[in-house]
Amino acid sequence: MSTHEYDIVVVGSGTSGCYAAATAAREGLDVAVVERKSESEAGHIACGDALKGADSFPDAIPKSKIESSFTNTAVDHGRFEIPSEDTVLDIPVPGELAVIDRWEYGRKIIDGADDAGAEFHYDTVVTDVIQEGGRVRGVRGKRQGEVEEFRAEITVDAAGALSVLQDNADFSDATFDTNVAYSQFCSAYREIVEVPEPVEWDDALVFKPTDRASGYLWYFPRTPTEINVGLGFQMTEEPMKLVQDLRNDLRSRPEFEGAEVKDKLGAALPTRRPYDSATAPGLVAVGDAAGLVNPTTGGGIAGAAYSGQYAAEEAMAAISNGRTDEELWRYNERIMEHFGARYAALDVYNVLSTAVEVDELTSMLASLPGEPIAEALYSGKTSISPGVALKTIRGAIGHLGQLWEIYQVRNLAEELLAHYENYPDRPSALPRWQDQRDSIMERVYEQTGADPKY
Repeated sequence: MSTHEYDIVVVGSGTSGCYAAATAAREGLDVAVVERKSESEAGHIACGDALKGADSFPDAIPKSKIESSFTNTAVDHGRFEIPSEDTVLDIPVPGELAVIDRWEYGRKIIDGADDAGAEFHYDTVVTDVIQEGGRVRGVRGKRQGEVEEFRAEITVDAAGALSVLQDNADFSDATFDTNVAYSQFCSAYREIVEVPEPVEWDDALVFKPTDRASGYLWYFPRTPTEINVGLGFQMTEEPMKLVQDLRNDLRSRPEFEGAEVKDKLGAALPTRRPYDSATAPGLVAVGDAAGLVNPTTGGGIAGAAYSGQYAAEEAMAAISNGRTDEELWRYNERIMEHFGARYAALDVYNVLSTAVEVDELTSMLASLPGEPIAEALYSGKTSISPGVALKTIRGAIGHLGQLWEIYQVRNLAEELLAHYENYPDRPSALPRWQDQRDSIMERVYEQTGADPKY
């Protein structure tokens, strides 16, 4: 068995892992990135390829380094197809939006972390956490049948949804969130499809519900002729039935006649609130491994990049000051301040969707203007102007009961958002904060009739 010593070890070379590694390595720390894939396959990740927030990435990996992977920067709205109402709903998307070549992007961020000085260990499957006296001291893995240990002051868990590190670590004396279940995640499957002629909707992200309430289809144009097509569905569903829904929909679209499938891949994705705490002695979780994905859209690239930066910065501060337990807490605060509170509020709408019939929901959405829907999808709250309110009332005739319920749920989402914006500044205050949050969530379940999610 061989042992490697570092300041920081990062498990996973996705967005959060590479930005964490680059941030720390640029400051002169010894950083290892442990990746289970081969060097040629690293960066090949199942993703919808839509990137919101392309204008504001951390500079540990310069944006100029990754811009060549932005294959479509002309997208500016979502196109919601609602077959049951024979209508299409166009919803504006605020901020800079792009569709990327995810594998090319993956290679670019790996190059960026490598240029910053991080050391990569490919073909290494992490099998266990090294933990001494309750403190994480690194990870153990296998490479070509040989056991290797990677020891460090801080371990960054960038291993993705349902991380193996969290399965093996003992968090009994830590604040780290263990209220995690499969029902809080979805599976995603996507194909890269080349179509014979340019599609008419190359400036839009296309969404469409499946016949099952727990699933949705997407069509995201990387270019006018290269389309990322896929679906997301809760892990409680049978995947092959939903994949067949995607197949049937592709066959029904004339623009996909004669199309060629160039790549296929699947993955798990969190559709839940951010972890209450993603830190433990010697460990910090980032990106999907901490539930840092917009639960209504599945978008998580920009948030993952910032979580990697914040984790590395707080890890460096902790190492420098010799207080590696207490000072990591600031990472949780920064996540909630930046986007975590908003994601927690958005999760309320996911809870609502589990208690509403899909036909009823899509029928109502088809009758509403796009502005409040867009704001709810991306900010977690809505502020409706008088003009939009008038359009909403006119369109919602026949759905006033459902609209009133959504209005009440919206108020609870805003209450939850305010609570998360008052996230505690010390670990000892977390239990009381959680009790108050759970009280709000009990009212969400009561209002929606949904089964408890947590």
